Amino acid sequence: MSRTHETLFVSDIHLDATRPRIIDLFNQFLVKRACYADALYILGDLFEYWIGDDAAYPEYQATFTALKKISERQAPVFFLHGNRDFLVAKRFSQLTGARLLPEEHRAQVYGQNILLMHGDTLCTDDIAYQKFRQKAHNKLLQWIVLHLPLSLRQSLAARLRETSRQATADKSAEIMDVNQTAVAQAMQRHGVTTLIHGHTHRPAIHEFELNRMRCQRAVLGDWYQQASVLSMTQEGFRLESFASLE
Repeated sequence: MSRTHETLFVSDIHLDATRPRIIDLFNQFLVKRACYADALYILGDLFEYWIGDDAAYPEYQATFTALKKISERQAPVFFLHGNRDFLVAKRFSQLTGARLLPEEHRAQVYGQNILLMHGDTLCTDDIAYQKFRQKAHNKLLQWIVLHLPLSLRQSLAARLRETSRQATADKSAEIMDVNQTAVAQAMQRHGVTTLIHGHTHRPAIHEFELNRMRCQRAVLGDWYQQASVLSMTQEGFRLESFASLE
């Protein structure tokens, strides 16, 4: 099968051993669809949690292999950290062939400049989360965590997930969505009229005007119940969702 001349964007897959169906669905997507694309961008939260590159992750070996095969076919795979897998580092890149991107990355796709983000930094109204994020991204704290025994890191990850679930349940939908001023500032900072991000789990393509210029913001959906993919071609964007590739 020849290339499909599309670039694919995904986010918030949240791979987890407790959800084997989604692991299988994502692996099918990699083997049957992404391997024929021009490029694949993973914009964070590929994993429900990542406790360090030194863990074994046997449940993800097929995923690592599929990603590596895509990169070996010279269709680049790009990975941008999310709020659940911000500890992904060089060994993951070696296992998968994925190129690690900064938290704000301007890419040129089919001649168009696009800003790529996970999206959590745009949720500036969620003050409690932003404070937690600042601590979690402290390099010294990360170094300390990564030198803890794997069993302790596993327990810490489980505790943080439960704390996050409880905190989310107590917050309004508006607080957890992006702040429009933060969106505008990020796009102006990088000189783009298109932004693609995930994190909010609210798939949509928003069109708006910024400084008298027509802009668009594409939001990727999550993979908790089904797949969510943004396909870009020379003609534009298309959001897709599917529960099977059979």
